[in-house]
Amino acid sequence: MLTVAAARPFPYSFDIATTALLVIDMQRDFLEPGGFGESLGNDVGQLRRTIAPLAALLAGARAVGLTVVHTREGHLPDLSDCPPAKLHRGAPSKRIGDPGPKGRILVRGEYGHDIIDELAPLPGEPVVDKPGKGAFYATGLDALLAQRGIRSLLVTGVTTEVCVHTTVREANDRGYECLVLADCVGSYFPEFQRVGLDMIAAQGGILGWVVDSTEVLAALPSATVSQPSS
Repeated sequence: MLTVAAARPFPYSFDIATTALLVIDMQRDFLEPGGFGESLGNDVGQLRRTIAPLAALLAGARAVGLTVVHTREGHLPDLSDCPPAKLHRGAPSKRIGDPGPKGRILVRGEYGHDIIDELAPLPGEPVVDKPGKGAFYATGLDALLAQRGIRSLLVTGVTTEVCVHTTVREANDRGYECLVLADCVGSYFPEFQRVGLDMIAAQGGILGWVVDSTEVLAALPSATVSQPSS
């Protein structure tokens, strides 16, 4: 059993054999110019700060044999799995299904729907396609995790207050112990990032734990954490 002593609200313990690293929606449509995130008027640079620490965490997790699961939010080409309440909400310059620089926005199989090159899944790593905000809704994620004996989740991805929060809440209700990696989740809104993380660890960890990824890397056997050059 490994322990991350710096986690808040109190130390988090996990077993590599029963833990998965969950990488939520690190897709071109959310993190790159021309995608859905930018069409909503957001600065994608706010999310891109997560890429380097998440790449380091992925390398460490893979080195010790942690299960890694990726998710992608998106819809069938005919949008039959996209309810009108989602399709028509807000006033973006482009909506789900509209053509964009990276193909039809948030449509499965399009270039923009896929995960960014820096965090591309390795062969054999499951990729769960989801039509909603939460990774458990209308997917086989719960069954996949149960099949592998997973009970603890190291949660990363975007955005903190939407897909990450929804997934952590769903996971909490299903009995998973969630540790959210603060530097590996991102929001377009800095205030949402701060409050979203505080909400998870509030009231004695009502939804889970929060810590920086360097603390997890330090806890992994034989893991090394890169130090900044002087």
